[in-house]
Amino acid sequence: MDQIQAMQIFVRIVELGNFSRAAEKLQLPRATVSHTLKRLEQRLGVRLLVRTTRQVNITAEGTLYYHRCLQLLSAFEEANSLFSHQRLQPEGKVRIDMPHSLARNVVIPALSDFYQRYPHITLILGANDSTIDLLREGVDCVLRAWLPRDEQLAARNIGQQPQITCASPAYLEKYGIPMSLDDLTGHQAVGYFSQLNNRDYPLEFVYQGKVENRVLPSILSVSGADAYIAAGVAGLGLIQAPTAGIQHQLAQGALIEVLSHLPPPVMPLFIMYPPGRFLAPRVRVLIDWLIELFTHYPPKSDDFGNKT
Repeated sequence: MDQIQAMQIFVRIVELGNFSRAAEKLQLPRATVSHTLKRLEQRLGVRLLVRTTRQVNITAEGTLYYHRCLQLLSAFEEANSLFSHQRLQPEGKVRIDMPHSLARNVVIPALSDFYQRYPHITLILGANDSTIDLLREGVDCVLRAWLPRDEQLAARNIGQQPQITCASPAYLEKYGIPMSLDDLTGHQAVGYFSQLNNRDYPLEFVYQGKVENRVLPSILSVSGADAYIAAGVAGLGLIQAPTAGIQHQLAQGALIEVLSHLPPPVMPLFIMYPPGRFLAPRVRVLIDWLIELFTHYPPKSDDFGNKT
């Protein structure tokens, strides 16, 4: 049995939670995948996975082996690239996931520079405003505006996004322009709800170095950045968003900033990926490029990240 291939098969089964999908991704017969896993368990002398007719569950021993496999496979790939053109010209596919507006406004417009540097890399970019299971989906890295709740992921802060409070001219004509936090009485906000508990986030304001929360009534709650901004433009309430995601609307007068002396807290941006001593060269250069992109990105063009 090829030990490296067996480890690769086991890792893919764990990430996809299904033998058939793992076989499809690896372009192997399902029987080969099942037989390889069986022989691997026999060789190790432990049960790695518990298989039923409906699902595959990982055992405690399987979890330990899975994380070790990730490290070893990454090290193996790194070792294979030490003395090859991969070190200078990484190649292969990289799967990355990020919010729609980050993809549309920041990353995709800059990709010509990335491909000029790394013409042999193919990106599979998922534009997604909700949390995904990075390991199960087989995604190499994700961009998000919050820290991972999954301790299995490594995270690097690669920038901050200034935010503003704003509303449409029609809304402000109807409800008035608030000049202080007390003036928010009688106003309403577009709700941005957490997909974890379905509760709306409060509006946040930095006042005398502290964050003040205000919960305003809402006639609409959404869970995506694009829908949130569209609702603000439609006059359905106050919204808070990073400036770059609404530059076009601000320039056209579709949104107007209010309470500029009480800005919302800045929104951090993180890149997250499976931990380990080594990263595949194709993933490492993408992460380094993204860090460079957001480090040099103009402050007024910081994009709208997503809450969860």
